[in-house]
Amino acid sequence: MKSVKVQDAVGMVLCHDITEIVPGVVKDAAFRKGHVIREEDIDKLLNLGKAHIFVYDLEEGYVHENDAAARMVKAACGQGIRLSDVKEGKINLFAEYKGVLKINLEALYAVTEDPEICFATIHGNKVIEEGTMVAGTRVIPLVVKEEKLQVFEKICQEMGPIIQMLPMKHAKIGMVTTGSEIQSGRIEDKFGAILTNKFSHLDCEVVGQVFPGDDREMITKSILDFIDQGVDMVAVTGGMSVDPDDMTPAAIRDCGGEIVTYGAPVLPGAMFMLSYVKDIPVVGLPGCVMYAKRTVFDLTVPRILAGEKLTRRDFTHLAHGGQCQNCERCVYPNCGFGE
Repeated sequence: MKSVKVQDAVGMVLCHDITEIVPGVVKDAAFRKGHVIREEDIDKLLNLGKAHIFVYDLEEGYVHENDAAARMVKAACGQGIRLSDVKEGKINLFAEYKGVLKINLEALYAVTEDPEICFATIHGNKVIEEGTMVAGTRVIPLVVKEEKLQVFEKICQEMGPIIQMLPMKHAKIGMVTTGSEIQSGRIEDKFGAILTNKFSHLDCEVVGQVFPGDDREMITKSILDFIDQGVDMVAVTGGMSVDPDDMTPAAIRDCGGEIVTYGAPVLPGAMFMLSYVKDIPVVGLPGCVMYAKRTVFDLTVPRILAGEKLTRRDFTHLAHGGQCQNCERCVYPNCGFGE
């Protein structure tokens, strides 16, 4: 910051408000802190009695807050992010389309180690509707040193985008509903309609539902048949508890492939199972998905359908925030479930 003659201040950044007072007419800031001095401002500043003003000189290795914000979003944003215009040094970020919001936490924490960098996001790993504000960014001072922005840009280059949207693709779902009571018709299947509705909200289509009862071999065959038909996911409902006669987990294992997890630190939804058979995700859904508003289904299935291949580590991270509060009025995803 330095004091310069008004005539020499063109292109420099004003460090303080300059007030204009006209008795009985106006008392307000004629120029606000952060204003970049223009040639046409000189006469008015002189009329306000400002022969000298305090400014930042952008030629001395500093970047104006507006330009800094523009550089940060360019470095930090991946696919599916729409930007607002810059206003008072701040740019807001919005979801360009419906999808799963991904936040690169390591990169986010790395850039915000610098107290002059502000990059604030909502929580990720959830389905976000088009147009939702997902983040905002700015620098704290009116001007920031060039090297600070270079560090920000280098982190994003090396660690990848801080924020992006994974689009939801139209997926075909095969549904395998176990249970002899359902197969025999003694109990009406209610899971199918509920699950079809849940998948439709994710822009997916249930292309078929079969009822193999509790026969382990038939459950396995049903799963493999759907995979051979070219579905993008198989959802198996029923029989996910630890009772000895529950065949679903064993039948999923019999399909071969990779078992990622049987069990999740999420309530409701602890008995969730995920495997990949011939690279196709097979999910074993516990009964809570049928009757609870939000469950492990909402925290995992959208991410899988958006192309993420979840690992056991992804499930351990669900423990923090994995307890749904069963609110009378559900506001998910604008709540702490799954954060």
